[in-house]
Amino acid sequence: MTTASPSDVRPDPPHSPAPDDRSLTEFGYHQELHRSLGRYASFAAGFSFISVLTTVFQFFAFGYAFGGPVFFWTWPVVLVGQFLVAACFAELAARYPLSGAIYQWSSRLSTPAFGWFAGWIMVIGQVVVVAAAALALQLVLPAIWSGFQLIGTDPAVTSADGAANAALLGVILLVLTTVVNILDNRVMSLINRVGVTAEIIGAVLIIVLLLTHSERTPSITFHTTGAAQSGLFGALLVGSFAAAYVMIGFDSAGEMSEETHAPRRTAPRTILTALGAAGLLGGLLVLGGLLAAPSLTDGHLSVDGLSYVLTSSLGDGVGKTLLADVVVAIAVATLAIQTAACRMLFSMARDGQLPFASRLARVNPRTGMPTAPALVVGILAAALLLLNFASPDAFLAIGTTCIVMLYLAYAMVTGPLLIRRVRGEFTSEGTDETGAPLFSLGRWGIPVNALALLYGLLMTVNLAWPRAAVYDPAGGHWYFQWFTVLFLAATLAVGVAWRAVRGRTPRA
Repeated sequence: MTTASPSDVRPDPPHSPAPDDRSLTEFGYHQELHRSLGRYASFAAGFSFISVLTTVFQFFAFGYAFGGPVFFWTWPVVLVGQFLVAACFAELAARYPLSGAIYQWSSRLSTPAFGWFAGWIMVIGQVVVVAAAALALQLVLPAIWSGFQLIGTDPAVTSADGAANAALLGVILLVLTTVVNILDNRVMSLINRVGVTAEIIGAVLIIVLLLTHSERTPSITFHTTGAAQSGLFGALLVGSFAAAYVMIGFDSAGEMSEETHAPRRTAPRTILTALGAAGLLGGLLVLGGLLAAPSLTDGHLSVDGLSYVLTSSLGDGVGKTLLADVVVAIAVATLAIQTAACRMLFSMARDGQLPFASRLARVNPRTGMPTAPALVVGILAAALLLLNFASPDAFLAIGTTCIVMLYLAYAMVTGPLLIRRVRGEFTSEGTDETGAPLFSLGRWGIPVNALALLYGLLMTVNLAWPRAAVYDPAGGHWYFQWFTVLFLAATLAVGVAWRAVRGRTPRA
């Protein structure tokens, strides 16, 4: 197929485009992905990437281990910070309703090279998030039935058996999600919507049951009981990893713009509602777990997390039934994250910005799905899971690395956007598909944007800081302590090498 950069304008197709098609032709693209998603499907794309059940169950134990009960207060701080970012993204989703959102937005706000690296970092980060999400099965399946522990006997993710089993379960899940991402976007959307509905219902039930089985009062959230970090500030900095990991991916609603009806009107609203709903439910899950845990000092919360709270406080029957709902959430989250990564690969390849671009940009006309990106993301994520066979510490290294990559990519959008605002080059004019004004922050644009950028940069440094106590608690694995920094450096080095071999600067 013919490739183009974001600045190229292709000739209009021979047929008269529908209103949704015009949102592409004005940017020089033709409609290739099938536009079949409504507002709830768009919301589901963002919510399922965040997936509070997946991520809270995955990182609750870590947050508690390093922060103690006080780590709960990192939740509203991170939610406010990410909401500032989401507000900026909502404006951009209304003005640039394109797949490969971070790449497209950064390219159009900054320089071609800067935008390319934003997209490159984002897509690599998304691949790592896919791997991290798939690993979450280990925290739930063996707790439901010991038969899911296929390797060894110790299900703890911090053990060699648990780490290896997590990798195996994750690979099996990736095979399934890759198949779905090849089938048809209507099938993918249906699974996503059903899964998100089940997740929301399950999350609400879990919250209600945990709060009605409280063993203590909310005042416990002001204590650092059991925190591995000394000092309140240190406990909060490391404890914030859990909230930071949960509240990413809300931009996926914008990522699916080319498959969404009336994207200029729909995507901004679903970006904000997905983050708001996930932030509220996630915070209540953390609070409920802290209040209902049988003990805060017996060590279980720091190792087994919420799975332990559910089965011990609610009984095996109810607890395991709710854990089954968490399994559904994990599967749907992995699917949604892989879909977002596929759209990023497709968008960059469509502009000729990646190796094997013509193949990666090819869309199956029958299914409306880019097949090659699904295979690439699935294979690369599965390869990352093999690190878990090397050491249990890989679980945390992979999880933290993906957050840093996405936070940095987000800052590579909010940064150029702030510069445009200060120069008076970012307009609030325009209308959506209904003729209503586009979503805009108006006079709040500069302060909101500035705070969003500051928050994102500070959190990126906090997450990437090579703390030995966090990343290499057993000692002797310097590469895990520095894994995030090394992975980011390697990502940038490969990007620079590709651009050098390519021999020219990509247009954006």
